[in-house]
This record gives sequence, structure tokens and C-alpha cells, in this order.
Amino acid sequence: MTEAKRAVVAGWTGFIGRALVDDLATRGYEVARVGRSGPDARWSDDAAVRRLVDGADLLVNLAGKSVGCRYTDANRDEILRSRVETTRQLHDAVAAADRPPRLWLNASTATIYRYALDRPQTEDGGELGAGFSVDVARSWEHELFAGRLPGTRRVALRMAIVLGGPASDMLARLARFGVGGPQLDGWWFQHHRYRGIGDRPTGGAVPVHHSEGRQKFSWIHVDDVLRAVRFLEQHEEISGPVNLAAPHPVDNRTLMAELRRATRMPLGIPAPRWLLEPAVWVLRNEAELVLKSRWVLPERLAGAGFAFRWPQLAPAIDDVVRRRS
Repeated sequence: MTEAKRAVVAGWTGFIGRALVDDLATRGYEVARVGRSGPDARWSDDAAVRRLVDGADLLVNLAGKSVGCRYTDANRDEILRSRVETTRQLHDAVAAADRPPRLWLNASTATIYRYALDRPQTEDGGELGAGFSVDVARSWEHELFAGRLPGTRRVALRMAIVLGGPASDMLARLARFGVGGPQLDGWWFQHHRYRGIGDRPTGGAVPVHHSEGRQKFSWIHVDDVLRAVRFLEQHEEISGPVNLAAPHPVDNRTLMAELRRATRMPLGIPAPRWLLEPAVWVLRNEAELVLKSRWVLPERLAGAGFAFRWPQLAPAIDDVVRRRS
């Protein structure tokens, strides 16, 4: 009788983590979960984390405080700490393992790339940006790829905005309430919430781009996140950063038009920045979510032959709106 494969999923309590745990179990994995309250190991119990990692076939780390918040000093510090320290703890566990995992998939973010309206950003040809979110991603990936782990293939999952969770829920809610027009960048009061962080902070000023709703929106359906995990398990030639983003990004105007169509709301009031900023303050979020131009393509997945189930935005939006209704 073949012994069941074993997976460790750290930071599993978000919507992606729960979906991944279910998918792995369906595929025959024995799944162990690591989190602040376990259930199989807690971050505060380093010995238990090491025991789980040793002998696992697959390690997936999704840990990190949600960025769906205001970037107060306390939240900024926790967003960075919760990513860097958990990744470092797992790195130490893999390094100490007698039988280290063959594959370690660690969450990252497509926000690591610069604001782009001129050309798409790929793993090999993309340019990293500056400021708080970029510095968090740099530090996160630095911990993942530090040192030698000869028995373990490491992949940083540079995820675009994932449809099916809190970010797309918030945007759909705006559309339903009739304020789902394009989000228009422009002048705003300077503040320090987007300043750099970590050992080598970059950036400082609040970026202002008069993109008139043409900022790019890169996205991926949660189903394709799960399918990409399966694909990466099977393709041992892939390591390093991998963009998890659908092959057909759109601009902000197109995104909001699709959301209005899917929610059957004909009215969509445009949101210039002077109106958007107070709204995201009420929602305890940041305007960066919709104002940064994220133009990201999945060059490595496409080059290896990955086929997206949801390559186009309209059917993907219809599906997640239907599921979440």
C-alpha cells in the first residue's frame, strides 16, 4: 500500500489557505496546518513546527497579516513581521530537517513590481518598484531564498489580486451600491503610510499618476491559484519567482464595468481620488489597492504550458459574484 503524501500548510486560515487545504485533501494528501492556534502546530511552538516540516512532501506558506487595512505604524510593522518571521522560522525548520520537503511554495505578491503603464512585468524582465508594499515583498522573498537548501525547490508565488476573496468582494460591493465607476488618480495630501520599511527602505512620497482609470488590473481566479499549485508540484524545472496572474489583465475602467454588469447595477459613479480617499478610510483600507497600475504577465507558467481555467475577466467575475451572492 502506497504511503499517503504529506503536506504542511502554514497560515491556512485565509480564504486561499482554506481552499488549498480542501484541495490537497481531495487529492489524497494528509494535510497538517500551522497557525497561531494550530491546530497541528502553533507558531509559538518551534519544535512542533520542525516536527511537521521534517518528512513532508510539500510545504506551503501563506502566513501574513492581511493588507486589507490602514497602513498605521502598528499595522505596517505587523504586515512585515508576520511575513518575514514566519518564513524565517520555516526556513530554519527546512534547514534542520533530516527529510526536507521537496517543494516549498511561499506566498509573495505581484505588487513587488513597479507602477506600469508602458509595458507588462514578467519574472525575468520586470522591474521592482519602491515603497512600503514593495519593501515588504522584497524582505519576504529574501527570507525564502536565503542560503542553501539543496534538498528543497523553492518558489515565490507572486500573486496578483485573487478573485473570490475580500478584495473582489469589496470591489463588487462598490459596484452594487452604485459607486462602481472608474477610480481616478490625482493629487492628494502627502502622508507617510507608503514610506519604505525594513533594512533597506525605499520610496517615501505618495505617488500620484493621472491615469484616468487606465491603470492596469492584474488578477487571478482562486481556482487557478489551486491549479497552479498542482502544476508547480509536477514541473520540477520551475523555481524562483512565479507570477500567479491571468494572461489577460484589464484596466480599471474595464474591471469596474464588468463588476457593474455582473451585479446588474447600471449606474457607476466615477471616484476621483478626493472622493476615493475618504471612502477607503471608512472601509479601513488603502487607495493603493485600486490606484496602483499592476501590469503582470505569467511568463514562467505560460512557458511551461500551464492552461488557465479562467483566462478572461468577464466569466471569472460572473463566477465569483455568483459564488459569493
